[in-house]
Amino acid sequence: MAHETPLEVFDRSVFTPNDRFFVRWHWAVIPTAVNVETFRLAVRGHVAKEETLTLDDILALPRVELVAVNQCSGNSRGYFQPRVPGGQWSHGAMGNARWTGVRLKDVLDHAGVKRGALQVRFNGLDEPVIPDAPDFMKSLAIDHARDGEVMLAYAMNGEQLPLLNGFPLRLIVPGWYSTYWVKMLNDIEVLDQPDTNFWTKTAYTIPDTPYASVTPGETGYNSVPINRMVPRSFITNIKPGDTVRAGAPTLVRGIAFGGDMGVARVDISTDGGGIWQRAQLGKDEGKYSFRQWQLAFTLPGAGKHLLMARCTSTSGETQPEAPNWNPAGFMRNVVEQTPVMAA
Repeated sequence: MAHETPLEVFDRSVFTPNDRFFVRWHWAVIPTAVNVETFRLAVRGHVAKEETLTLDDILALPRVELVAVNQCSGNSRGYFQPRVPGGQWSHGAMGNARWTGVRLKDVLDHAGVKRGALQVRFNGLDEPVIPDAPDFMKSLAIDHARDGEVMLAYAMNGEQLPLLNGFPLRLIVPGWYSTYWVKMLNDIEVLDQPDTNFWTKTAYTIPDTPYASVTPGETGYNSVPINRMVPRSFITNIKPGDTVRAGAPTLVRGIAFGGDMGVARVDISTDGGGIWQRAQLGKDEGKYSFRQWQLAFTLPGAGKHLLMARCTSTSGETQPEAPNWNPAGFMRNVVEQTPVMAA
């Protein structure tokens, strides 16, 4: 199941509305309703005491909020050349929200993580469509799971978490791709050995190379589980093929995010990458959030022009000008191009 957010939605607010937020489920068999009275979250495995928590138990824990981008690993896969299999997303397999919930650390500490714990595995209420297909589960290293930022969200943009976005609980892993953001979370298992389930060991792996990039047909490279996001930026108020006035000021605006870091700067080119100008950044909602930006420019003459937006994160990581490629169509973050006509 997949639904994409239109790019123009990102032009209206730094926060993506819940009813326009992209949706992606690995399996189509998901509950159409969840009974909040009977719902339970299991915390088990390598812990001092296994627990079964009600939603009231969760709500009694300290409440936290965090603004973070949720982006599918295959966002923009439809632009990979040569083409690769999988959902042919444009740029709308992402969204930014204010998540409200509790720290995963607090939930784990309540159960008591035992010495020797290595990973924490997460499972939700969705089920495989066919018999013997692998149940969707994801794992995090124990230190990452207990870093105080990973959280269990029960609200999104100040409203109850929508069913399609994971009601009643969703794992939030800020700065990491949304394959880890398990929806309808009902099972947390602390492991004392490496997780070898299909969705961690085999699926969602990337080449262990710069930009996760290899040559089409290349073999023999090492692969690792996909993890942290990388910087991206998008023009949101001008579409490819639009006409703008020559010799008159035009405002271009958009969004950027630094991956697992904040946005340090966004630079704009109106001549296909020859000259870059720094854009004005909007309000900083936190290092994991979208950051709005804008710039006034004037195209000198009629004809074709190429607009480009490039983000640099607070760690100094900058979007590349050449696209990456891998067989899964993951982690695209090339500087995107928006051709326009001046008249």
